[in-house]
Amino acid sequence: MFRRVAIIGGGAAAATLLGELLERQPPQPLHLDWYTGGTGTPARGVAYGTTSDRHLLNVRAASMSMFAGKPRGFLDFVQHDDPAIAGTDFLPRRRYGDYLEAEVARALQQGNAHGHDVNIIPFTVDALVPERDGVTLIHGEESHRADAAVLALGALPPRPLSGVGPAALASGRYVVDPWQLLAGAASIKPPPRKVVLIGLGLTAVDVLLELAVQWPQTEFIAVSRHGLLPEAHLHKAAAPTDDSAELIASMQDAPEIHRWLHLLREACAQETDWRPVIDSLRPHTSSLWRELPLEQRARFLRHARWAWERARHRMPPQASESIAALEQSGRLQRQCGRVQSVELVDDALQLSLTHAGETRALHADMVIQTVGLNTDVRRTHHLLVQQLLTNAHITADPLGLGVQADTTGRLRHDGASWPHLFAIGTLLRGTLWESTAMPEIRQQARNLADQLLSD
Repeated sequence: MFRRVAIIGGGAAAATLLGELLERQPPQPLHLDWYTGGTGTPARGVAYGTTSDRHLLNVRAASMSMFAGKPRGFLDFVQHDDPAIAGTDFLPRRRYGDYLEAEVARALQQGNAHGHDVNIIPFTVDALVPERDGVTLIHGEESHRADAAVLALGALPPRPLSGVGPAALASGRYVVDPWQLLAGAASIKPPPRKVVLIGLGLTAVDVLLELAVQWPQTEFIAVSRHGLLPEAHLHKAAAPTDDSAELIASMQDAPEIHRWLHLLREACAQETDWRPVIDSLRPHTSSLWRELPLEQRARFLRHARWAWERARHRMPPQASESIAALEQSGRLQRQCGRVQSVELVDDALQLSLTHAGETRALHADMVIQTVGLNTDVRRTHHLLVQQLLTNAHITADPLGLGVQADTTGRLRHDGASWPHLFAIGTLLRGTLWESTAMPEIRQQARNLADQLLSD
């Protein structure tokens, strides 16, 4: 077993792994160094750091336990304060942040009772040197040795799209990180009259729901390749009629995207609603992803990813209804197009959009980038990731989906896996595909804890 483990990252994935390790009673006490990064509250991260009740979980309360071995964890936590809450409810993300904090506090208390030593370090790791017998971590002028290290970094910091001009960025009117904007939106006086969002996924939904209230006179235009919002969950949960074993077997027999789409359409056509079919694939998505050759994965990302994301990552019905009301009132328009450039022209931003072979211009007082998670380690300013990549300690996923790793989470370099360096969460998208939501992360944390503490 690894007695001294470093966990790098201050979000939910890191907190879940910490909790799993402290739940155990290994034969020898553990020493855990948790590098939380020094920003925000440990455990909440970006995802659960919001204080707005308009930002809801996209998964029902009954499915959001932090631990795979305690399926009612989150539901029990919220029902302690409000017994009327149902497992099918979509609750504010801030409540999940409260739950994460409470679970970390409980785990630390339990770990202390079991003799474990936990050192919470509110700094980032500047560099990391993996070796065959351990890992050296460096922050500032200090260095520490660990038997094993786990990267739990979440999504990488967002970067501006390639066509955004330097003057547009310098103006402050082009917003790369929407969460920083939302935190201070109430202080922007006067609010912009016309705002364009680039991207129409769940991040765009959160931004629209918040800013529509904060800036009641603002009009919004949301631009994406197909101009479509995420699908909505049903008000009532619907279980799959079967385990989709026949569908999954057929997909495994023919690992080719065109064939898979055909099979999915056939399966959905046989049901009264398509959602249970998509949900039935969730436990098998990672194994199906591994069946796909690299060229088929690339084809999926080019042609089918947008459709999968809007069907798989759905918004709560309350959010869908609020967005529909914005459209009906005329405050929100959706447009199809690819953004070729964003330039500062006089006192406004000008976007150049292409769609169906035509180019048109769009003007806005502010542009907000809401394109989703950044996972491309080849194009990031994250200092630790840059150092690891520059020194060839890690290998980038060729499709920009994080880092190369084996199915146990061990990071790869030069065709081999490091015995002491692991990752959990978003950086494993290239290996597991589904690797960003809590149901997947908690299972990763459980499996990784088993590895770290095994003989």
